[in-house]
Amino acid sequence: MDARDTSAATAGLDAPGSGLAPLSGGGTGTAEDTFLAASTRILDAINSVIDGKEDASRLVLTVLLAEGHVLLEDVPGVGKTMLAKTLARAVDCSVTRIQFTPDLLPSDVTGVSIYNQDAHRFEFRQGPVFANIVIGDEINRASAKTQSALLECMEERQVTVDGGTYRLAEPFMVVATQNPLEMEGTYALPEAQRDRFMARISLGYPDTASEMEMLETHQSVSPLDAVVPVATARDIAAMTARVRDVYVSAAVKEYTVAIGAATRDHPQIRLGASPRALLQLLRASKARAALDGRDFVLPDDVAQLAGAVLPHRLILERKALGAGETPAAVLQAILAKVPVPRPPGAQLPAARP
Repeated sequence: MDARDTSAATAGLDAPGSGLAPLSGGGTGTAEDTFLAASTRILDAINSVIDGKEDASRLVLTVLLAEGHVLLEDVPGVGKTMLAKTLARAVDCSVTRIQFTPDLLPSDVTGVSIYNQDAHRFEFRQGPVFANIVIGDEINRASAKTQSALLECMEERQVTVDGGTYRLAEPFMVVATQNPLEMEGTYALPEAQRDRFMARISLGYPDTASEMEMLETHQSVSPLDAVVPVATARDIAAMTARVRDVYVSAAVKEYTVAIGAATRDHPQIRLGASPRALLQLLRASKARAALDGRDFVLPDDVAQLAGAVLPHRLILERKALGAGETPAAVLQAILAKVPVPRPPGAQLPAARP
């Protein structure tokens, strides 16, 4: 039994033989090499600008390949917008940026119908949401009415204006940044809006070595200027198609459902994970597996990504909030209790320590 088979057996999986479609010609091995080479180029480009945040860079790429959207939340000045711009620069596709402000209108996001006097009819002028990667800077500084303009875009990948429906480009990803709610001039994102973001990432402050490196290299010129596209929109489409074909066993699906059910039944949680949250957790797990060079999902993929995919969707009871609990801490306690899939007769712990 090779290493791949051992991993599958340990996870209690029925891992199939590799059956993924190649990115561009060649056999399956060539497709895997092409996928990993493209992902490495993108990560290298991001990490050349964002110092010491390799995990955040990898998670952003994971969300992109899982066809999701990402919310970057942290205090001002830690590189949220820079991370979004670097990802957009590394991929040769259409990119727009929306600066969210209190006076921004929904039509400023989606577009507006303008009357053409020469043609005697209304014509739709596309808004900035019509792009492959949409950077929404400080999304929680806009009103709830404007924030809601993204609901249809993010879920159904289309825009409906004045009775007409317009499809968005593929691939399509919203990379939004927001400041913590205690900052001035912010509005809380509605639950339905947060639920449409596959993952929430908090960058945090860089470590000493990374901050010293930043002071050395970011003085005279921005490293973002040196970033060139290393993948095309067609490459990303082929990579996401490959991710869709990653195998998920029934045991891993049951494990994912069990985590979701545990959040809904937990006494400290008022609003648990939605079915959409579990779908996105599984999609992200498939992308993580592909980035690791596997064509099957392990329970560890689900457990490791749950911390980024689920906490921003959970709403705690007031008593739990008063006791200082956080959604992330409650989720970790849940993961420690939910049994992990294992093969019959294997001497493995039934719950994560």
